[in-house]
Amino acid sequence: MLENIRLSFKGIWSHKMRSFLTMLGIIIGIAAIIAIVSTIKGTNEQIKENLIGSGDNTVEISLYQGDWTYEMGYEGIPAGVPVINSQMMEEIKNIDHVVGASAYLSRQEYEVYHLNTSISGGNVLGVDNSYFSTCNFIIRRGRGFSEKDYSQFRKVALLDKDSSDALFQGEDPLGKTIEIKKEPFVVVGIVEKSKVFEPTINSIEDYYTYSQDASGKIYIPNSTWPIIYQFDEPQNLVIEVESTDDMTNAGKSAADILNSYVTTSDETLKYKAEDLLEQAKQIQQLSQSTNSMLIWIAGISLIVGGIGVMNIMLVSVTERTQEIGLKKAIGAKKSNILGQFLTEAAVLTSMGGIMGVVSGIILAEIISRLSEMPVAISVPAAVGAVVFSMAIGIVFGVFPSYKAAALDPIEALRRE
Repeated sequence: MLENIRLSFKGIWSHKMRSFLTMLGIIIGIAAIIAIVSTIKGTNEQIKENLIGSGDNTVEISLYQGDWTYEMGYEGIPAGVPVINSQMMEEIKNIDHVVGASAYLSRQEYEVYHLNTSISGGNVLGVDNSYFSTCNFIIRRGRGFSEKDYSQFRKVALLDKDSSDALFQGEDPLGKTIEIKKEPFVVVGIVEKSKVFEPTINSIEDYYTYSQDASGKIYIPNSTWPIIYQFDEPQNLVIEVESTDDMTNAGKSAADILNSYVTTSDETLKYKAEDLLEQAKQIQQLSQSTNSMLIWIAGISLIVGGIGVMNIMLVSVTERTQEIGLKKAIGAKKSNILGQFLTEAAVLTSMGGIMGVVSGIILAEIISRLSEMPVAISVPAAVGAVVFSMAIGIVFGVFPSYKAAALDPIEALRRE
């Protein structure tokens, strides 16, 4: 085998230009496929990050009434929908790939003031002591909630940057008082996500998909929630999972656990997980169905390249007829001749495959810079492309190799 490979390189090197032109079809086909696959993978990652957020593997589970989240009125929690308790939380935390869980209450609130300044439609959240770690928040300034804040029902609040800017307009909010439905709360800290995520906005549709409430959020201990709203309300759940790909299954499992405790006769009331990963997959499938056609078109050039390999191998057999006859005359078996020419075809196309992969990576980077589209090089696709190119060499080299192996040694030696 090693001797066959050595002879293959010798033959290729002795006809450098012819060999390169033969490989050109393989190079173009492989380069086109690598560039397309890299662009598809990069675009899919961007879609996933835009919808989900880079590194934020959290899933929201909320109570729905039909197709819409349950709108809280003045009647409290619906009959048959229990408050999330420690037993339910323990079951949820035991779901495979779940690393954290937190229950919280949420309302859009228009009565939030600091002196004469108000925010319109900000969100007030009543959170437990694990909410910020589950959702990957960090305390940017001040402090977080302590156990005494919960046990002693202290009226304290944390703000995010948007609510802080809206209420205090550049002033230091720490230690100052805000009013939520006429109840005073002291601001003790400013929080933000540990990883600030900025989605890529390419159209007005993207803007509406990814836009967030600019009024911001105000966080209070869930133990003080009844001070403002006076009765139990449906809770939301957020879970953190090990990886983005675990989000769908873990979210559905958590929703199933919560629904197993719902005993209401209203069948439209159900907990549902926010399935952003499924949305990402649907968008990815649309792009992949289009790009798969491009891959098939690029694959045609590989067939053309394979035909070129067959053609050049037939020429090579004709040129080396006397060499083949001499080898057979001194005892070379049919399998030896067949192996030599098959190896040469495989080496020729493998070199074309490697050059195609390198060209494809360069092409993908050029496309990325010119069109500002993300790319992600797929190692399995690169390895598969080289293996596939080798297979093309073997398939299209079978006929010329068999023809060489079938030559009669006496006739071969006679031929000029």
